Amino acid sequence: MKTFQLNAEPRTELGKKATKAIRKDNKIPVVLNGGTIVTLPYSGTLKEGEKIVEIGNGKGMVTTDLVVKAADVRKLIYTPDIFVIDLTYDGVTVKAVLKDIQFHPVTDTILHIDLLQVTEGKPVTMLVPVRLEGHPEGVKAGGRLSLTIKKLKVNALYTDMPDRITINVDKVQLGQSIKVGDLHFDKFELMNSKEAVICGVQLTRAAISDDATAEGGEAAEGGEAAADAAPAADAKESKEKE
Repeated sequence: MKTFQLNAEPRTELGKKATKAIRKDNKIPVVLNGGTIVTLPYSGTLKEGEKIVEIGNGKGMVTTDLVVKAADVRKLIYTPDIFVIDLTYDGVTVKAVLKDIQFHPVTDTILHIDLLQVTEGKPVTMLVPVRLEGHPEGVKAGGRLSLTIKKLKVNALYTDMPDRITINVDKVQLGQSIKVGDLHFDKFELMNSKEAVICGVQLTRAAISDDATAEGGEAAEGGEAAADAAPAADAKESKEKE
């Protein structure tokens, strides 16, 4: 994966009023998840922006509220690429990936970002873009190639996470498809349903019309052959009677 550098600052004031002020200043509230797991009740000291979120069984997770500039995340979000983020705040740098983004329903402005802190030994699940390569046999026969799933859920160590999943479609015939269960990789696992269709070659009207024309031609040739054979059969039968 490519690396993206992102600077942030701890968020100390929470609530609707504070959030509105952050957005008015062209900044975005961010929550960094995946921090240290602690036993509750927690008696340690939290840094600026940190808080404890209860996760059950007497345990809690340290999360960090941050703020980033809207301009700083444009190339991170508005792109088909995926990144591991070098997130720097309060004098420290951690590795993180995008977990979720909340957009305004009307203006499409970014309202909130969730990041997930990652480590080398802990797998993460991310949406990875699909890229098709090759020219299917079914397309050569008049079909149309369609991509049903544009991003696949991939579970892997962040160091093994692919930038994209490339699928060769050269051998796909008319009416055939490639499903998640047809793909196998050594360093990562696809988490989508095994029966989910990723892509396929569908019959087009032109292909159906060509098939119908071909079948009609074969039928016509068969009729002509039968018609030619009939007089010959009659002549043979007449000769035998003589």
